[in-house]
Amino acid sequence: MAVPLLDLKAQHATIRDEMVAAIMPIIDGQTFILGHPVEQIESLVAKLSQTRHAIGCANGTDAILLALRALDVGKNDAVVTTPFTFFATAGAVHNVGARTVFADIDPDTFNISPEAADEAVRNTPDAKAVIAVDLFGQMAAIDDLRQVLPAGMPIVEDAAQSIGASREVDGRKVMAGEMADIGTFSFFPSKNLGGYGDGGMIVTQSDELEARLRRLRTHGSVRTYFHEEVGYNSRLDALQAVILSAKLPHLASWSAARRRNASLYNRAFADLDGVRTPVIDGRNESIYNQYTLRAERRDELQQFLKQRGIGNSVYYPLPLHMQPCFAYLGYEEGDFPESERAAREVVSLPVYPELTDSQRDEVISAVRAFYGR
Repeated sequence: MAVPLLDLKAQHATIRDEMVAAIMPIIDGQTFILGHPVEQIESLVAKLSQTRHAIGCANGTDAILLALRALDVGKNDAVVTTPFTFFATAGAVHNVGARTVFADIDPDTFNISPEAADEAVRNTPDAKAVIAVDLFGQMAAIDDLRQVLPAGMPIVEDAAQSIGASREVDGRKVMAGEMADIGTFSFFPSKNLGGYGDGGMIVTQSDELEARLRRLRTHGSVRTYFHEEVGYNSRLDALQAVILSAKLPHLASWSAARRRNASLYNRAFADLDGVRTPVIDGRNESIYNQYTLRAERRDELQQFLKQRGIGNSVYYPLPLHMQPCFAYLGYEEGDFPESERAAREVVSLPVYPELTDSQRDEVISAVRAFYGR
């Protein structure tokens, strides 16, 4: 039985009528840019993330770029972040003219190590901000970062993979995007809350940052044809907005289904030598955008799964400090051993909500067979 890594058609089949009903008024009305549909999803995401403001934008990469611009990060500044993440995190730093400074990850959660981030900041006099990534669906330790970083150091939470994830802080449930100065989301189709194309969102508690972000996303303009600064064309389409608003009520149940699949995998693989199941910080509730194992003989396992028709992928095979385009930063292999070890060992398995029992059993059987159990 073939099992894809992700099956967007299976999800669409369950909500097709809802999506058609959401889309057709926009098409019939021929109003595609900003307007009420975007304001509606902004309000819903602000409520979900427990933030004062949400600002829709064109995609998750632009969300990071706009966040950095709103914090006045630019030439002669440095931004500390993780080398074990999707390219956009460091790419946005480069594209605002700043320099990326990397800090290694926690080997359990794969998220940036607060201690490593603090050391990087203190060794970088021109450090202007820190980007913490919520990798694979669990929140980074923003609260721990706040405790160790110099007072006032801005934190951007790259929450592209974690919308709806939460963390217990001082006895309270904190949502992804809530604690950082600015949080950024992606609505790329493969995300837990995915659009039918690109889309992004920025959240903040700050009235001042909210006003700046709204200006930056529309060419630096509040009034049409009058520009306070040079910004970008990074607006969330109304079509994507109504799709996301229609999907959002399903997000909690979809994430719960991912957690259920992850739990069944964890039990099935518990006795396997050579496999380490995902470690979730006890304060976190993950949404499992990916279910990621550490696996001995990872490349051989991938080939075995491929032969059996089991979808899998490596997120991410080459840490950012080793990417050719960042050679100018001067890093070398061995500089961030935990990120490099993760890149050699990780493999992600199908965990999407619509995964059937027989499909999940097929994945389990294949992994166990590879390890001789």
